[in-house]
Amino acid sequence: MLDKNSRIALDAAIVEEAIISRRSVRAFLPDMVDDETIRAILTVAARAPSGTNMQPWRVYVTKGEVKQRISDAILNSGIRAEKAEWDEYRYYPDQFFEPYLSRRRANGFGLYGAIGIGRREVDKMRAQHDRNFIFFDAPVGMIFTVDRRLNKGSWIDYGMFLQNIMVAARGRGLHTCPQAAFAPYHRQIRPVLNIPDEEVVVCGMALGYEDDSKPENEFRTDRAPLEDWVTFAE
Repeated sequence: MLDKNSRIALDAAIVEEAIISRRSVRAFLPDMVDDETIRAILTVAARAPSGTNMQPWRVYVTKGEVKQRISDAILNSGIRAEKAEWDEYRYYPDQFFEPYLSRRRANGFGLYGAIGIGRREVDKMRAQHDRNFIFFDAPVGMIFTVDRRLNKGSWIDYGMFLQNIMVAARGRGLHTCPQAAFAPYHRQIRPVLNIPDEEVVVCGMALGYEDDSKPENEFRTDRAPLEDWVTFAE
């Protein structure tokens, strides 16, 4: 039997490993994830806190033909990602500024560099971005929506729910990639999933087993040191 401190240390190590090992995987194996596992992940994730327990999340889990129909609807729409209209909500500012501009650039250059795409190879960048819309070949693609009548607080709650999904997936040896790229294509997604007008498409998420043979999955992002963003006050 472990003593109390040993149990605490072990529990902390398990939780921290799930959090730290979570990352945006951009190449998946075709191995299917069974519905029981998906249900277990979503059930655990739904323990996320929400104001007055409103639980504002709604999830559409897609596989096979339906997932392919979503991909086809977007890729055949003729709407390039850089021209897509963010008319439901704005994810990024109109003008990036520091320190966020440098972080964004480092992320983009690092990812494209890992897969051998140069800074001026725009067509290759677009092709890589379009892989969002096939969920990076993951066998499971999820679309998340929220009632448009809710306010910003529910969107904060939603973020905690999404994080719970990604961490719970790691506990089962799975990986994910959260994908805001789906949001401006809500007109293409709605008819496929019969999403009602009162629901805003928040994002998508790929779920599956990592293909560790792909160079894009070797890319790792860094994090700013605590000194850059934490203030301790007594």
